Amino acid sequence: MILLCPHCQKKNRVLLQRFEDAPACGQCGRPLLQGRPVALDEQNFADVLAASRRPVVVDFWAAWCGPCRIFAPVFEQAAACHPELLFAKVDTDANPAIAAQYAIRSVPTLAVFRDGRLAQRISGALPPAQFEQWLAQATAH
Repeated sequence: MILLCPHCQKKNRVLLQRFEDAPACGQCGRPLLQGRPVALDEQNFADVLAASRRPVVVDFWAAWCGPCRIFAPVFEQAAACHPELLFAKVDTDANPAIAAQYAIRSVPTLAVFRDGRLAQRISGALPPAQFEQWLAQATAH
């Protein structure tokens, strides 16, 4: 699958068998799947969900959405604080098939996927404390 480096934006090819082996960017050498949300699209979304042994927290967003832009730093900060989770972002305008598949009717919508399946979701930009509370509840085993 192809993953965009969240640090330098370089495209990287990652074999599904090596997905959980802490892949690094071929250009900047930084981790592809830790510390910052990774951008997912219609080409890699299903593969990432299937390959991840960690829960995947997805922010469904759109560039025109003011609340999405306000929430983005909260999501980035959570990604840096929770290495046990994989954080990802899906631009719903650029990836309408994913948005349709999960009936995303408002943005931002946050979702947790476990073993490739939707486990929890909530709509709206959450303040940091409320997001942390929802995240703890949504990712609890």
